[in-house]
Amino acid sequence: MVCKKITKIGIIGNPGKLSALRLAGDLSEWLDKKGIKVFVSRDCAGKLLDKKLVVENEELLSNADILIALGGDGTLLSAARLVSSSGIPILGINLGGLGFLTEVNSSRVYEVLEQVLSNKFSVENRMLISGYVLRKGEGKVFRFSALNDAVITTEAIARVLKLETSIDKQYVTTYVADGLIISTPTGSTAYSLSAGGPIVHPALKAIIITPICPHTLTNRPIIVSEKSSISIEPIFETNKIALTIDGQIKFNLLHSDKLVIKKASYALKLISSTENDFFAILRKKLKWSGHSINPESIRNK
Repeated sequence: MVCKKITKIGIIGNPGKLSALRLAGDLSEWLDKKGIKVFVSRDCAGKLLDKKLVVENEELLSNADILIALGGDGTLLSAARLVSSSGIPILGINLGGLGFLTEVNSSRVYEVLEQVLSNKFSVENRMLISGYVLRKGEGKVFRFSALNDAVITTEAIARVLKLETSIDKQYVTTYVADGLIISTPTGSTAYSLSAGGPIVHPALKAIIITPICPHTLTNRPIIVSEKSSISIEPIFETNKIALTIDGQIKFNLLHSDKLVIKKASYALKLISSTENDFFAILRKKLKWSGHSINPESIRNK
């Protein structure tokens, strides 16, 4: 990728991880020696000695050429919602567990940053979904964007939901299920995958609808066009229905609420390691076989 010279870098991290706080300090010193101006989010500053570097999260958007997210996929999801509409690229450093999004391990952070500062990196445009909750008499009471998914579930124990679902104003079905997941291709390897949804390559532009434990077994996941508008209206038999965004933001739905979801008008720019492609990540994270098989050897058996 060819872009303007990187002179300013923002750092955001999981304040609950001591490793993130320590790495934020170490990176600040390392980048400073290379003539890079660094800004660290307040909740990740820890014992950072130079308090002039500390800014509020929103200030990172106006002060950084790229953003480094220190933590796990959850940290990157939060950072994505913060910067996605600004177009600032994000580099995710994995200090957590599985790490589908934060593919760069902390052991390689300086090696990868050398490549980034030398303009030897690629950027993936990851599709987001956006939407709103329409409430009768009040209009749009909640707006959101998500890199992974929007999930409707009930908090009542052992109660299924009835969710009347339409696509582009055409009625599809009324799901009777534990819930419904509306995900991006990026989110296809998250909750949707656990619920039986398909793995979708992140370069595709599509929206995945995955029912959670559907009462009707023929209710299978559906992949629809990026241009689709999805409308969901809960048929209330319980007063505890929640909408959860990327597993992090919760909004309680009320009677007569209608949820509308479509592709966001902007994308997340994710800095990608040149050593890992999507299928390499799948093999590693999902523990698939890493050995190629010669078809001729199979036929000759």
